[in-house]
Amino acid sequence: MALLLISGCRSSTATEFRPGAEGAGDPYFPKYGNGGYDVAGYDLDLRYDPAAGTLAGRATITATATQDLSRLDFDLAHLTVSKITVDGVAATASATGNELVVTPATGIPEGRGFTVVAEYGGTPGLLENKTLGNGGWLRTRDGGVALGQPESASTWYPVNDHPSDKATFTLAMTVPDGLEVISNGVPGPRATKDGWTTWRWSEAAPMASYLSTVVIGQYRIGTSTHGGKPMIVAVPESLPENGPAARSLARTGEITDYLASVFGPYPFDANGGVVVDDDRIGYALETQSRPVYGSTFFDKANPGVVAHELAHQWFGDSVALTRWRDIWLNEGFATYAEWLWSEHDGGKPAQQQFDTTYASTDWTQPAADPGPDRIFSDAVYERGALVVHALRRTIGDEAFFRLLKTWTSERGNGNGDTAQFIATAEKVSGKDLDTFFTAWLTGTTAPAL
Repeated sequence: MALLLISGCRSSTATEFRPGAEGAGDPYFPKYGNGGYDVAGYDLDLRYDPAAGTLAGRATITATATQDLSRLDFDLAHLTVSKITVDGVAATASATGNELVVTPATGIPEGRGFTVVAEYGGTPGLLENKTLGNGGWLRTRDGGVALGQPESASTWYPVNDHPSDKATFTLAMTVPDGLEVISNGVPGPRATKDGWTTWRWSEAAPMASYLSTVVIGQYRIGTSTHGGKPMIVAVPESLPENGPAARSLARTGEITDYLASVFGPYPFDANGGVVVDDDRIGYALETQSRPVYGSTFFDKANPGVVAHELAHQWFGDSVALTRWRDIWLNEGFATYAEWLWSEHDGGKPAQQQFDTTYASTDWTQPAADPGPDRIFSDAVYERGALVVHALRRTIGDEAFFRLLKTWTSERGNGNGDTAQFIATAEKVSGKDLDTFFTAWLTGTTAPAL
């Protein structure tokens, strides 16, 4: 009996590792964010010395490779990395402008999870943008504040700084005793040692990096619960204890409940707000009106501003941008929330505010795809709100309010864009809305009423 053995060889091709892109592919801001990986979470353990204005600590970043990576970039400005590892193995790091280039000891295959640990420090500062306003880390008279849109996170930790890559966020911030720290999400236990206190915060829902924030200073912090969730409100000790800011913040739960009746269940594990008392920040906030998870920044505190910022918890935070050209989905709906709240609270009806705004709008400026220098323009905010109300008039109240809850439910904890919103509106209403959206979003003449 003969046994025939057949052997063969399988051809193989060596894996071709290549660098991740130095931008996320957003045409408005080509260098914002990075490519080649998707971040799952940021875990920061930092210490801030307000007397010296210095920040130091460690960032632990968990991610998954979306290609075979030979190296990857993070956005990082003003700060210097002293040590970095990838999966516990020493890697090399070099800085080019505001890019931190990380080269691991070996390539990272596509689909593999990995962990980067960076030890870093320095003097954080602002990212200057003459058109959009400065964002980043601002040293204040009693501490510091990190905020800004469309970018800011890169001034205080290594980050994939684009809203298309949402991630969870955990912060341990150590500051001198006597200062408070307010950040995103749910507060954790505090620990004090040798004249320093460590404050802990965590956000378990994925969030866009520009929403990550920290406020350090002397604050009166009120902690309670609302709807079974922590409610944290913070007002600077420099402001009156029962002044306009404190009185407006006190209505956060009431306004949240109303917006939840319109937009659907409140989407996060904590709620509240924080006021920053600094003239330099006042200008930035007035022009940028920045949303934050679990806390709301505003310079001219009133219930309408609270409604605007709380609306971002649904429109902009839970459902985040995919590209910055679609920012009207954030600001148009947040501005419309102001109109709805005004009507609900006994102020001007939404239709009256629509009529006034319609008459004064510059229709040559589009609400959608306004251009990178105009993402905070009136066209995005005010014309964006006109689009929302006009849509309500076109499809009727029943379909309109069902659309809002459908959008926030289907896209919650994710991202969305204008085309997807139009498709959802057509599905819910049963109407062809192409002509409507062309006229109201991007048309250059006033749409017929």
